[in-house]
Amino acid sequence: MDTKTILLVEDNPDDEFLALRALRRHGLQDVVVARDGEQAVGQLFEAAPPLDPWLVLLDLKLPKMNGLEVLRTIRSEERTRHTPVIVISSSQEETDVVKCRELGVLAYLTKPIDGEKIMALLATAGLSF
Repeated sequence: MDTKTILLVEDNPDDEFLALRALRRHGLQDVVVARDGEQAVGQLFEAAPPLDPWLVLLDLKLPKMNGLEVLRTIRSEERTRHTPVIVISSSQEETDVVKCRELGVLAYLTKPIDGEKIMALLATAGLSF
């Protein structure tokens, strides 16, 4: 079976812990964590070799580079343009939701992370683990 690497971009340690626990309960063990937007972009484009995740779970309210900037960067590069991204944020602002949908996110969920919802979304999108 191919390894399915997930990039979790989350700056809050409590939310990171909950997300990792929810993912691991569903057998998703290969998770790389970035704790700010610059670190996420660095892992995706500047690391040697660059990270090629199966899925990105992205918070919007991040230090150094916000989640929308990270998402725009992901979508602007050919290699990552079609990488599935699920935004998981505490923000319920309609403008955030609209911008994320315009940038082609798989889903926009509010925190805390719900492993069951993630797995259902992946199955619906044909990305079953």
